[in-house]
Amino acid sequence: MQVILLQRIGRLGQIGDIVNVKDGYARNYLLPQKKALRATEDNKKVFEGRRAQLEADNLAHKSEAEAVSAKLTGKSFVLIRAAGDTGQLYGSVSTRDIATVITEGGFTVDRNQIILEKPIKALGVTSAKVQLHPEVVASVDLNIARSQDEADKQARGENVAVVKEEALELETFNPDAVFEEGRSASDDESA
Repeated sequence: MQVILLQRIGRLGQIGDIVNVKDGYARNYLLPQKKALRATEDNKKVFEGRRAQLEADNLAHKSEAEAVSAKLTGKSFVLIRAAGDTGQLYGSVSTRDIATVITEGGFTVDRNQIILEKPIKALGVTSAKVQLHPEVVASVDLNIARSQDEADKQARGENVAVVKEEALELETFNPDAVFEEGRSASDDESA
C-alpha cells in the first residue's frame, strides 16, 4: 500500500514522502495514529494544501522536544527491585516501570517512548533512551538496586551484586580411619 507520511518516521521517510508499506502496518498503525494518509490523488491534493502547516507543527514539536531533551539528558533515576544474592532480578524492568519513574521525576513520557537496547534483568546502572520526537532522543541513567542504600553505593561505583563465595570443604570418608579409632580404643581397655 502506498501512503503519504504526515510526520517523520524512522527508517521509513520524512514528511510528505510517498512510501510503500505493508497493508497491515498501514491499516493497524500508520492510519489510525494519523501518521499517514493513503496515497490517492485526492489525499495528495489535501496534503499539499496542509504541507506548510504540518511542517510548522513538526518544527514546533521538535523545538519543544529539544528543550525537554536538554533537561532530561543525563538525569539519573532509581528503581528499587527485588533481586537475588547474585544480582539477578526477580523479573525484569519494563518500559512501563521506566516511564513511571521518569514521570514521577517531573517529566511526561509514555512507555512507547522508552527505547531499551536489551532487557534489564540485573542490578546495576544502565542507560535507556527516551524518544521525545522522531528526530529527538534523550538518554537517561537507570540505577536498579534492592534498596536506596545500594542505589547510593552503585552511584558511587561500587558493585553490590557480589556473589557470596562460601568455602566448602569436602570430607572424604575413610573407613580405615573409623575402624582404627574404634579398634584402638577397645584394644587399649582390654589389654
